[in-house]
Amino acid sequence: MQRAPRWWQTGVIYEIYPRSFSDANGDGVGDLAGIDGRLDYLAWLGVDAIWIAPFYPSPMADFGYDVADYTGVDSLFGTLDDFDTLLAAAHERGLRVIVDYVPNHTSDRHPWFIESRTSRDNEKRDWYVWRDAGPNGELPNNWISMFAGPSWEWDETRQQFYLHTFLKEQPDLNWRNPATRAAMFDVARWWLDRGVDGFRIDVAQMVMKDPELRDNPINPKPDQAHRLGSWDTQIHLNDLSHPDMHELYRSFRSVLESYPGDRVSIGELHHPDFDTWAAFYGERQDEIHVPFNFHLTYSAWTADAVRAAVEGVQSALPPGAWASWVLGNHDQPRFASPHRAGPDQAKVGMLLLLTLRGTPTIYYGEEIGMVDVPVATEDSRDPVERREPGRGRDPERSPMQWDASPNAGFAASDATLWLPIAADASSVNVASQSEDPASILTLTRRLIRLRREHPALHTGDFERFGPTPDGTFAFRRVSDEGRVTIVLNLTGEPRSVPGAGPGRTLIGTHGDRDGEPVEAAVELRPNEAVIVEHAVAT
Repeated sequence: MQRAPRWWQTGVIYEIYPRSFSDANGDGVGDLAGIDGRLDYLAWLGVDAIWIAPFYPSPMADFGYDVADYTGVDSLFGTLDDFDTLLAAAHERGLRVIVDYVPNHTSDRHPWFIESRTSRDNEKRDWYVWRDAGPNGELPNNWISMFAGPSWEWDETRQQFYLHTFLKEQPDLNWRNPATRAAMFDVARWWLDRGVDGFRIDVAQMVMKDPELRDNPINPKPDQAHRLGSWDTQIHLNDLSHPDMHELYRSFRSVLESYPGDRVSIGELHHPDFDTWAAFYGERQDEIHVPFNFHLTYSAWTADAVRAAVEGVQSALPPGAWASWVLGNHDQPRFASPHRAGPDQAKVGMLLLLTLRGTPTIYYGEEIGMVDVPVATEDSRDPVERREPGRGRDPERSPMQWDASPNAGFAASDATLWLPIAADASSVNVASQSEDPASILTLTRRLIRLRREHPALHTGDFERFGPTPDGTFAFRRVSDEGRVTIVLNLTGEPRSVPGAGPGRTLIGTHGDRDGEPVEAAVELRPNEAVIVEHAVAT
């Protein structure tokens, strides 16, 4: 008997960056109580789960990804009781809750690291990656930090270097130490015991490095397109994705599957190579349940590039595996921004995201077409921008736009916000779009409902379609109970796509073609996408 699909295969996930979602206490920073107060909106929108970025105690050198205590809540966001209240309220509304699991590094103020750096013979001496200097004081190898500069920092007390793939305030854990692994698995169990529905695993591919710490090759053709700056000057052969990863994630999967309720692991993976990315499912699909892929996020928004990303992912999937899809997140420019796809293509992107075979994740604000908010380098809060101007992530982390009031309903009108509100917040907000039948919010809500109700979009297979005319992309979703063709115009000019009919239009981005008959070809207006339903043979 074929197993029923799991909730995370048919569901839609919504990412919340807690600093920027909703501020309940008026300090200008979002918090857990603020999220709790918006759960009715999320249930109305129709998403199935929320993923909350880190809210753990932290010095905030990297805004929570420098964790000082894995089993608590930073006072900036509230209390552990606030989290428990939020979790219970979400579950009452049928919303699952996924939390961030940060396994690669801790804060340098975590008690584990404080003890580890005290001496070379303390109990936690090998919980982090320590190495001696070279004969002339050289660094252990040529590895560089994702946030610029060498990835080694000298510690005067131990008279050794420690590894930090990110900021020096984020020392890397040594997962080859059984005690470290056991402690981190206990962290996962602690949250699972509390009732969370799964984890988004931060920088999942970086946890296991080459045990010999060999140098990385120099990249002869660095690619600056992904805003990675100096990181792209090397080919990262040895500082991530060591084959030992696979045994680690099989073990982590076993921890999740020892709990009831179909808990899920979602791994953050940035591999441009499709097969390397797909390997994280495991040879027996017993590793990460849903490896995030960023192929669409990193693609140029052209029909050829989007087709290559979508078809590349589908071709690389192991039999029966389920893809994941994102257009943006807290580290990537917002999709509707002019330097990404642009506002005219925002609805086209949303229709694509919610019709692909796989698990879609919506970044907060995408459902209303939020764009990046410029922040000058001298005003930046992001340490990356201060180290390498142009790489900052503040623009995509601006506060959620709820209404046209001062501070856009994110916080009290007299609050000083941690980041500025977008200039268009008075018109681009939830309140103004919720009653507008032509808005991207209305479209998003309708697409989520259609995805849940239509058999082909719910669990159907992916089929290639085409070739299609220049600037267009189309594909089919097919099941025994239904069959649809998704047709997208990624240009600002009209396009005719032959062979997409006959059938009828279920929904379109312009909001005025429901039930329209389609003959042999689909006639698309500029920046339009439609879903065409076909009759099922009896």
